[in-house]
Amino acid sequence: MQYIWMALVGLVVGFIARALHPGRDNLGLIMTAVLGIAGSFVANFVGQAIGWYKAGESAGFIASVIGAIVLLVVYGLVARKSS
Repeated sequence: MQYIWMALVGLVVGFIARALHPGRDNLGLIMTAVLGIAGSFVANFVGQAIGWYKAGESAGFIASVIGAIVLLVVYGLVARKSS
């Protein structure tokens, strides 16, 4: 049940990140969920490296959205260079 919840929250985070990020992102439903989940992992990793979160704590919802937006920016830069 935890994985289903994580996928649903990741989907919501991915949709919010795509709505806040300017430009067109041609991502499907599954990639949007993966984007949100990966954004949460990025926010968690950076937060622990900086010292905002202790080991075992997870990043919050807003930090996950910010992490997903960062991933969208990186994806946009990589996709632009490859085309």
